[in-house]
Amino acid sequence: MTDETTPRLNRRAALSSLATLGTIGLGTIGLGAAARAGTPPPATPTAPTPPQAPDHTRKAEPNASHPSPADQPGVVSRPVVKTQSDVFYRPTIHFSPVTGFMNDPNGLIFDGTYYHLYYQYDPFAPYAGRVHWGHATSTDLLHWQDQPIAIPETRDGEAYSGCTVLDAKNASGLFDAGQGGMAAIYTRASPHRQAQYLAVSRDNGQSFTEYAHNPILDIGSNSFRDPQVMFHKPTNQWVMVVAKSRLHQIAFYASIDLIHWVHLSDFGPSGLFGVDYECPNLIEMALEGGGTRWVLFVSVNPGGPTGGSITQYFVGQFDGTRFVPDDTVIGLTDFAKDAYAMQVYGNMPRDEAVSIAWLGNWQYCQELPTQSWRGIMTLPRTMTLRRDFAGWIRLAQNPRGLEALRGPAIPFAARRLAAGSSAQVALPPGTALDLSLSVTVDERPHDLPLGDKGRTGRFVIVFGNEQGESLTIGFDAFSGQLWLDRNNLRGFAQPFFTGQFSTVLNPDDRHFDIHIVLDACTLEIFANGGLSVGTALIFPAGPLDFLRLEASGAGATIDTLALYPLQKVMQRESMV
Repeated sequence: MTDETTPRLNRRAALSSLATLGTIGLGTIGLGAAARAGTPPPATPTAPTPPQAPDHTRKAEPNASHPSPADQPGVVSRPVVKTQSDVFYRPTIHFSPVTGFMNDPNGLIFDGTYYHLYYQYDPFAPYAGRVHWGHATSTDLLHWQDQPIAIPETRDGEAYSGCTVLDAKNASGLFDAGQGGMAAIYTRASPHRQAQYLAVSRDNGQSFTEYAHNPILDIGSNSFRDPQVMFHKPTNQWVMVVAKSRLHQIAFYASIDLIHWVHLSDFGPSGLFGVDYECPNLIEMALEGGGTRWVLFVSVNPGGPTGGSITQYFVGQFDGTRFVPDDTVIGLTDFAKDAYAMQVYGNMPRDEAVSIAWLGNWQYCQELPTQSWRGIMTLPRTMTLRRDFAGWIRLAQNPRGLEALRGPAIPFAARRLAAGSSAQVALPPGTALDLSLSVTVDERPHDLPLGDKGRTGRFVIVFGNEQGESLTIGFDAFSGQLWLDRNNLRGFAQPFFTGQFSTVLNPDDRHFDIHIVLDACTLEIFANGGLSVGTALIFPAGPLDFLRLEASGAGATIDTLALYPLQKVMQRESMV
């Protein structure tokens, strides 16, 4: 970790001077006063126009570790044809776009009435490229309403990831006197430059007008992106975290007006090797049992231990200038493969920590069996910090508010399974499912032959069909590990679409709890109270129409079991 730090008092003076003089050492930025004087009065919102590609002259794509087929000749002009797979694999409780390609969540914010979900979006084709900011709103983070595109691609570049903040006190001076509003800070990406831009909204986040003197932060790099901004109350300043992607560093900047920024420090290189560091988030989070810690989330692509995309996190302290991790340990938000670019909601009541991630992986996201749309968001997750069995402070994640979608419970009376036995129940077709289990496996039988000890004491959850497909989630009681196996589903195959994942739970503990949400082509697993989370795309060739519980090598007591269908939340064409 390297730091370029100035004393706090001097920095505040420097920030004030920058706001007055309108210059910064990293590049010349428009005069703050002139910008305010030249700001046009807010216009009455008008009906949005359909997105238009700004030009067709680009022959290269922005510097990123994922390809953009939509930037290649002929791809955009290919006809988009909806197939039966588009309907069969459409989730009913996870957000997905009507058409086109969606990846990272952006600008997650609660404005006091609505939760805003902005996202990276190509409206023209089901491939990455031509990136705009799509937009949806919700009153509960579950039922979403589509909104017009909020920030388009322009001749300056694609609208890459970023954030929104509420400039309630008009620190930027870009709103009417005595008024505030929503501001977006995001990356404009071209083949030769990635710089940070500012735009403001006068219609509650429906549309944004770019600041007249953009960019607000440009270090002359084509690999500098994904700003996230928060207001740091102890130092009374805005703080930005932004990725120097190929350098494997997260840079920290400060501002008092959202326009002029001073470099504070750099964190890294640290963590996974990877190729690009992306989408940083910094948040102070409650530690169960008392106290708080700061958590720095950094997405890595490619370079995840399971292959391709992953989000890592560091636990530590932040003093308004630099982030210092508590130790050399890094955590991963997921033990499977399909949760990336996790973003945290801003302006949440009671400082609740809530996140959403992109449910995908850059290794295969542009080859999935859907044809007219691609891209899904995870369910919203409540996050806390908790000490695990070894005393490490770790992230705990659990789905937020899912109880509101539950229908009448599906009867399933299994309470005790003898070794080698199973219990099975039929599942309603095309319906999202919510399964919660708490299980204790019997002690290992005595006097087992040596070769049998490794195959005893397993509890297996099977979602399957009569065509022989199965999705299994299993617990090995005597090694304290959980596995996920999607290998025996036949709807999609690709070299990077690996099928098996595992994670350690608590050693020497024959008990486990698990919460599973299955929704069309999505699977989310929350085990061990949310300390172990697995997110995976699944593509069965036919509907998974039964649930079977199996005990192998030792009996098991099912302490609690609850199985619910979940109500559809959006008007999308799906199996139900």
